[in-house]
Amino acid sequence: MQNPRIHGKPPLRVAVLHGGPGALGGMAPVARELAAGHGVLEPIQRADSIAGQVEELRGAIVDRGSPPLVLIGSSWGAMLGFIFSARHPELVRKLILVGSGVYEEASAARIQETRVSRLSHEEQQLAETLAETLDDPAASDKDRVLARLGGLMTKADAYDPAALDTEAPECSFPIHRAVWSEAQELRRSGELLGLAPQIRCPVVAIHGDYDPHPAEGIQSPLSSAVNDFRFILLKNCGHLPWIERQAKDEFFALLRRELQESLPRTECP
Repeated sequence: MQNPRIHGKPPLRVAVLHGGPGALGGMAPVARELAAGHGVLEPIQRADSIAGQVEELRGAIVDRGSPPLVLIGSSWGAMLGFIFSARHPELVRKLILVGSGVYEEASAARIQETRVSRLSHEEQQLAETLAETLDDPAASDKDRVLARLGGLMTKADAYDPAALDTEAPECSFPIHRAVWSEAQELRRSGELLGLAPQIRCPVVAIHGDYDPHPAEGIQSPLSSAVNDFRFILLKNCGHLPWIERQAKDEFFALLRRELQESLPRTECP
């Protein structure tokens, strides 16, 4: 897979950050949609540490982009964008969090319970089996197992999906395990939210009302901690707005408006 992938024409002033961690290439549909009006950078995060992913992103932006960029991060990609914007504020024009993970440990307590409750009994049993396989040191082909479990979670996360194919062409369990373990500890310790005062750009969160990641787990802490923060709740929308039949158009209209407000007028359609 080309890394980074380029969508549209230079200057590249927008970057999309995929989730997972380890769902490589999962933001391609968003990049393609926005590329009609903007040059879009799609970094593929292969590093197995947060510091490594931050450095990968910095390199992609400096080498191929025209900073400062608007970062659009989905799920883990939103959290990575948050961390990156604190550590490299000079490279970020605006940060857009889409279906972000939560920023305090208390808000994370019921996410998986909510997801599992939305699955059928058979799907719940399968999810449990897949999770046990990922925890088994002797198990093999964990990339495939993680991808299958991710497919079940995508179904649980969606309100009214037009499709459940997230277009992530690669799934990496080693990246997921290593990076997410770090991220959980960063959240538990309070260090994640503690990065907020270092962010100098506007931050906008777009969140579905059906997303199992509770909206208050993003809106409440970031409203208090981030200097320039707005929260937008999409109705009838799950974790990935671009696959949602009832929310997709509004989602992309919001993104285009945010880009028009932030980028040089000569570059906006």
